[in-house]
Amino acid sequence: MRGERVLTEERVTDQLRNVIDPEIGMDLVELGLIYDVGVHDEGRHIDVTFSLTSPMCPVGDLIQEQVETEALSIEGVETVNAQLSFEPMWSPEMMSPAAKLFFGR
Repeated sequence: MRGERVLTEERVTDQLRNVIDPEIGMDLVELGLIYDVGVHDEGRHIDVTFSLTSPMCPVGDLIQEQVETEALSIEGVETVNAQLSFEPMWSPEMMSPAAKLFFGR
């Protein structure tokens, strides 16, 4: 793999910053909604475990589609498994320090 760029979980997470929760107007990473990222098969497959701010979120399908689209936009990625999870249940304490500051927490 000399000369090739190795895909990292951090690179995938950075790409997922493009997924914005339309109700809140902030990206899923800052909101603490990306629970896990896995890179497999030399970067050809990505697993993403994510959550929503509420199980009743009306845009859950749209967010899942955007997670998949953003991950697939990374060069070399062929497949993505975006898995929704509510374990643990999301809470505002899971937000980044910057997001907490933005929301006055």
